[in-house]
Amino acid sequence: MRLVTVLVAAASLASAAAAQPQAKFDTSMGTVVVALEKDKAPKTVANFIRYAKQGLYNNTVIYRIVPGYVIQTGSFGADLKWRATAAPIPLETATGLSNKRGTVAMARDMKPTNSAKAEFFFNLTDVNATGLDPKPGDAPNTTGFAVFGHVVAGQEVLDQIALVPLGGMKGSFPTAYPMKPIVIKKVTISEVAAVPAAAPVEAAQPATPAADPATPQQ
Repeated sequence: MRLVTVLVAAASLASAAAAQPQAKFDTSMGTVVVALEKDKAPKTVANFIRYAKQGLYNNTVIYRIVPGYVIQTGSFGADLKWRATAAPIPLETATGLSNKRGTVAMARDMKPTNSAKAEFFFNLTDVNATGLDPKPGDAPNTTGFAVFGHVVAGQEVLDQIALVPLGGMKGSFPTAYPMKPIVIKKVTISEVAAVPAAAPVEAAQPATPAADPATPQQ
């Protein structure tokens, strides 16, 4: 019985330590690391990882900065040309994730349900949740913007990016384009082990059986 208990506990710990994907953004202003929410937003995360591994995000520029709101980027290359993308993905907002400061979400067209491709944005404030999350009572996965990750390192880099001079007059948001281009040099996907829960500590047991075998052991 003891051996079975130990094996079950070991299996639980191995499951808790299952690898979780991360994305590292090497930018011209520093490095940002994002934990990807593959369990809550699997379709959106799979879409992002596919583009990252294809190299689509390498040498792209941040083309929209709105201080106190968002930093947006994606498939707009450093040569100022849009890069080809695959078909759009379904909206995935019935996840419990919220557009709060430090999260990453997919950009999309005015048609919410099937229009997100490769562009995404970093949320700079908790207030974004009010306007970018699905509203209570909306049908699942029909409104809002799909959050798929959260910053685990480099938030200070994003805060510095949000302070750069704007008005570069390029791209789809010319007044929100930085005066000096900010380049995402490379996006790298890796996996890290989640921190497992602590193993339960058993009380010391006597060498001989307890007097009453029907009494639960502590």
